[in-house]
Formats: sequence, C-alpha cells, structure tokens
Amino acid sequence: MRTLPPRTLVPFLALTVALAGCGRLADVGQAPRLSEISNPAMAPEARVISMPMPRPNTNEQVPSSLWRTGSRDFFRDPRAKQVGDLLTVIINIADQAQLQNQTQRQRSNAESAGVPNFFGLESRLPAVLPDAVNPSSLVDMDSSSSSSGTGTIQRNERIAMRAAAVVTEVLPNGNFVIAGRQEVRVNYELREMRIAGVIRPEDITNVNTIDYDKIAEARITYGGRGQITDVQQPRYGQQVFDIIMPF
Repeated sequence: MRTLPPRTLVPFLALTVALAGCGRLADVGQAPRLSEISNPAMAPEARVISMPMPRPNTNEQVPSSLWRTGSRDFFRDPRAKQVGDLLTVIINIADQAQLQNQTQRQRSNAESAGVPNFFGLESRLPAVLPDAVNPSSLVDMDSSSSSSGTGTIQRNERIAMRAAAVVTEVLPNGNFVIAGRQEVRVNYELREMRIAGVIRPEDITNVNTIDYDKIAEARITYGGRGQITDVQQPRYGQQVFDIIMPF
C-alpha cells in the first residue's frame, strides 16, 4: 500500500473532512428531511428472497361448499393474504444478559542434559566446544509462562412498539415476505424503524397482528438522525483519524 508523504497527508485529510461536511452544511438550521414515499418492495431489506421450497400442494375444492380453505372467518378473512396487504407487527423486546468469565493459566518447564561418559569421547569435547564446557552439564534450559483474563458483559435492552408492514412477496410455500418502515420526527430529531422478514400466514392473529418473535430472518432496526444524534457521534475528522492511524 502506498503511503502519502507527511507534507501531502495534512492537506489530504483537510480536503476529506471538508468534502464530508459539505453535504451537511445545506441542512444547517433545518429539520431532518423525511424520506420520500416509495415502493416497499424496492427497499434493500425487502429484496426478492430465494429460499428452499417444498413441492406446492394443491388445495382440493369441495363442490357446493361455502367454506374456503384457509379461511378463519366464514364470510370474510380480515388477515393479510396477498401482496400489498397490511398487517401490524408487535415488537416487545426485553433482553437481559449477564456474563462473567475468568481465566488463569500458568506453566513452567525445566530441561537439563549432560554427557559425563560417552565411550571416552567426552574428553575431546573441548576441541570442538569452548574451553569452559562441562560434559556433565551441556544443556540447561528453563521456561515459564502465565496469563490471566477476565471479562464481564451486562446488557439490559427493552423496545416496545407497534408498526405496520406490507406483504411484498408470497413465497411458493405460502409464506409471506413483509417489510415496513416508520419515521417519526419530533422537533429536530428523526426516529426511524425498519422491519423485514418472513412469516407464516398461520401465525397472523384474528386482528391481523403478528409478534416479532414469529418472524423468520427478522431484520429490525431502530435508530435516528438529527442534532442529538450528531452530538453523540464522533466528528468526521476523528473518524478519519481513527481509520488511518495504525496505532
């Protein structure tokens, strides 16, 4: 990798930081902009999903019957059942984890070797080795090593929200691919939630809701942008400095 000379590095960093901040200067004194309404199926988290599918089953039609296969309402099924239908995702995450590990290791070794008598040839060792050699103590080695480590993790997270999602695709086995996005702006702070995943129609309740823990391959993000978020993030110069500095 080519390294820039010191006299070129400083202007390069200044130009990088300036270009990174130009896009933000247009938003000075203005509230964060809402995203444009677009087709949910075109969102990155709702791209076409390909998964192993079983053989499709053909539902038998019963002649002269008013009951429809898969219906939970005799006259009308209020649940989402095709592309474009809406359903409500109930998110109630309450995770708590506490881990504590401690490891200690210690080892010591000692080796010694000598040749006091070896067919009388031990007397010729001074001709090959230095004069101070002692045939009875040719090799004497020792080593020791020790290590210790401790780690503690304590986490407590809770998110309780409800958000609407759209059925973007019906897979060959009947499962639904859903995606949804919710944005809320309060003053100069914008909060955004994204939901995507695969659900079973059988898990949708009678009131057209589904719990988040019944979503396979779930992708749930909750974050924001605005003035408060900017204060909590490192400045562009500091981020660039942390990336290029090897120490």
